[in-house]
Amino acid sequence: MTEHLDGSVIPTGFDVPVEPLRRAAHYTGEPGSIAEARTFATYFVDQLRTEWNASVDERMCGEVLLVVSELVTNADRHSNGPYILELEGTDASVTVSVYDSSDALPLRFPKDPRRIGRHGLEIVHALATEVTAERVPVGKRVRAVLGFVAK
Repeated sequence: MTEHLDGSVIPTGFDVPVEPLRRAAHYTGEPGSIAEARTFATYFVDQLRTEWNASVDERMCGEVLLVVSELVTNADRHSNGPYILELEGTDASVTVSVYDSSDALPLRFPKDPRRIGRHGLEIVHALATEVTAERVPVGKRVRAVLGFVAK
């Protein structure tokens, strides 16, 4: 908030960011890419806490990292090329988007505790308030929105 006095601008509060914090990283799928994506997401959450004063507790941070891990792992396993991790955050949510070169949309299997593997999308749906998958000109985008309570 600002006040104007005789043509001067006097700040009366601190500025609050009006645009979401956005960051993206490109991965080749070489060994270590998934760990790099998790590190990238950790730095993003730290920046979101600092710049947005977002109340992202350790549990929420862990959920963001788990969703990043699952979506990047799927892109790594099921696409024939590089992939992009895009993160967007505010004081109320974090959106995780992964773009890859495969146009095959992911399948969500029914819950089956006896099944070995293929639980990734099930986990993402359990943690996110919204999950979408769509074809884009380069392949597909899988997007998950994780909401949290603002301070």
